[in-house]
Amino acid sequence: MFGRKKEEPSAQDSIDQLAADAAKGPGKGAPTPKRKDQEAARKRPLVPTDRKASKEAERIAIQDQRQKMRQALDTGDEKYLPLRDKGPQKRFARDFVDARFNLGEYLMFGALLFVVVSFVIPQSSDALTYVLIGFWVMFLAVFVDVFILSRKLRKALTQKFGEVERGTVWYGSMRSLQFRKLRLPKPLVNRGEYPS
Repeated sequence: MFGRKKEEPSAQDSIDQLAADAAKGPGKGAPTPKRKDQEAARKRPLVPTDRKASKEAERIAIQDQRQKMRQALDTGDEKYLPLRDKGPQKRFARDFVDARFNLGEYLMFGALLFVVVSFVIPQSSDALTYVLIGFWVMFLAVFVDVFILSRKLRKALTQKFGEVERGTVWYGSMRSLQFRKLRLPKPLVNRGEYPS
C-alpha cells in the first residue's frame, strides 16, 4: 500500500532466475544430521568383537589375492600382476626376451655340469682345467649375449615408447638368464614372435 509499486518481472528476468536455479543444482532434500550421529556412524572398535571371524575373513582375502596373482602370472593379466611386472614397457621387454634364443638360459646347466664334473675328475687332472676354461668361455659368451640383448632392447623400447623407464632393460636382461619354462610371468609369445 505505502511505498513503491512493485514492477512485474519481465520474461528475461524469469529466464535468468531459472538458469541460476538450475546451476545451483537440486537441494539437499534432507536435514543436516547431528554431529553425534555422524561420529557414532564413523566409530568402529579397534579390536573386532569376533576376532576369530575377523582373522578368518582376512586369511580368505589374502588367499584370494594370492590366487589372483598366481593366475595373473600364468595368463599375463596386468590387473593382478606384482608391481615389478606391471606396465606396458615391462610387457614389451618380456615379449622381446621370450621371442629370442638366449644363451643365459643354459648358464645354470653349465654351472651344474661344472660342479658335477669337478667332483668326478681328480683335482690334478688336465681335464679339470679344460672344463674350467670351457665354463669361463660359456660365462663370457652369456655376458656378451646379455650385453647385445640390452642394447637391442633399449633401442626397441626407445622406438616404441620414446623414453625407457628406469629398470626395464635390467628387468629384460635378468629374465634372459632364467630358463624359459621357469619364467614368471609365463612367456606368452613363441620364439621368433617379436613384439611390434
